[in-house]
Amino acid sequence: MASSVPPVDRAEAARQSVAARQARAAVKKQIAAGQVSPVYVLRRAAESEYGRMRVSEFLTSIPGLGPRRAETILDELAISPRKRIGGLGRRQVEALSRYLARGVTRQQRQRNRLFVLAGPTAVGKGTVATYIHNHEPEIMISISATTRLPRVGEVDGVNYYFVSDEQFDQMVEDGEFLEWATVHNAFRYGTPRKPVEDALAAGRKVLLEIDLQGAREVKRKMPDAYRIFLMPPSWDELVRRLTGRGTEGPQEQARRLKTAKVELASIAEFDAVVVNDDVARAAREVASLMR
Repeated sequence: MASSVPPVDRAEAARQSVAARQARAAVKKQIAAGQVSPVYVLRRAAESEYGRMRVSEFLTSIPGLGPRRAETILDELAISPRKRIGGLGRRQVEALSRYLARGVTRQQRQRNRLFVLAGPTAVGKGTVATYIHNHEPEIMISISATTRLPRVGEVDGVNYYFVSDEQFDQMVEDGEFLEWATVHNAFRYGTPRKPVEDALAAGRKVLLEIDLQGAREVKRKMPDAYRIFLMPPSWDELVRRLTGRGTEGPQEQARRLKTAKVELASIAEFDAVVVNDDVARAAREVASLMR
């Protein structure tokens, strides 16, 4: 008696297998490049060739999500790692979609977060910020406006925007500053608002190198700002740096050192502390905190 089971077309089966593998590889590449949302892929899986992708393989294709984190997610949602995304139940799809959507929101908020670098006078904030500017092109360093005169080697529009008292008054009146303050009872400093807001809206990381008063004002206006305190290796080293740079007279040095003692006492207000014992090392640590 002849068999009623139709013969298997092995060539066609092989073609389908290759097509499915190619579809899985393509969608994983799109997820990794940010060209397609993982949630969109998950919701379309049941009707797509890439639906045969295992859920663990799908999760690890998402940037920043490694095998250990994927295992934790699957444990929390009670999903077998061998399950294929096209075979997930409706409730499982919804639960995983919500989880991934929350993660994307957190990542986006982190990308757009404002970072503040503050610390006492002569600790090297500007030097560290310059190193980051030269070696971390994805990080925007905000340029402050100031009423003080340029020091030797400082360039207008690069180190600071050097403005007159009248210009500064007009910028304050026009609401152009994110924050501003009078520092050391002498000169005024302020952070222009528009470049910072434009960079954050574009998804860039922004670092403000400012004084303690400015850091407090930014925290009040933008509570999500992450504040990093730059510390000297020791008080003696801070005094050596201030007196050694020769940009202030004895009275100004004494005033700045008095302010520095107050600034050092504010360390508990900050989210992280970096010791500037070596500029390159400290800059890399700040950049690492921003990532």
